[in-house]
Amino acid sequence: MGAPLMIASTAAKSKTGRRIIAGAITLGLLASFFLLTPLIAIPFAVAGQTVASPADGGDDSNVPAVHGAWGYPLAGGYTKGRGFGFNPVVGCGYCSTYHEGYDMAQGCGATIFAAGPGTVRVAGVYQGYGNAVMIDHGGGLITLYGHMQWGSLRVRVGQQTSAGTPLGAEGNTGNSFGCHLHFEVRVDGHAIDPQPFMAARGLPLK
Repeated sequence: MGAPLMIASTAAKSKTGRRIIAGAITLGLLASFFLLTPLIAIPFAVAGQTVASPADGGDDSNVPAVHGAWGYPLAGGYTKGRGFGFNPVVGCGYCSTYHEGYDMAQGCGATIFAAGPGTVRVAGVYQGYGNAVMIDHGGGLITLYGHMQWGSLRVRVGQQTSAGTPLGAEGNTGNSFGCHLHFEVRVDGHAIDPQPFMAARGLPLK
C-alpha cells in the first residue's frame, strides 16, 4: 500500500481525521467546479453572441427595399397612420388638422432610413417634429423624418446620405401621439403627398 493511502487509512480511524479527509474532498470538488465552469460556459457565450443585437441598438440586418436611387424609410412591414391632407385627430388639441406628411409605424426604436441621396440639413430639434432629420436632395426637393427618439440620431448636418442610410430610431417626440415616423416630402418649400411621389419611383406606400 502506498504512503498516501496508509496515511489516509490511519487518519480515517479517528473522528478528526475523518473531518480532515471530508474537507479535503470538498475543497477538491469545489476547485474542479471553478476550473471547469469557464470551459462549459464558453460555447453558450459564443452562441449568445451570434444572436445578439448590434451594440447601438439598431437592427441593420434589416434593410429597406430600394428601387434605383430611392428606397423606403422603413425596412419591412409597417402600420399606416395619418395620410396626407385633411386628417384631424380626435382628442388631440395640438395635432394639425391638415397633415403634411405620411405617418408609418413599426414600433418604438425601429430604425429609420434615408429615402434617397442627399445632404443632411437638419439633425436635431426641429419645430413640432421633435427630434428630426431633414435631407436636401437638390433641385428644391427635401424629405423630412420626424418624431425620432432622443439620442438616437446617427447622422449629422452636412453628411451625405443614400437610400438606406440609417438616420435614427422611431420615437414619440415633438407634437406626437405615439411612436411613429412622420415622413414628409417638400418641393420648393411646399409639402406634397408622399404617396404618389414614392409610387413614381417604384416604391408604392400603403
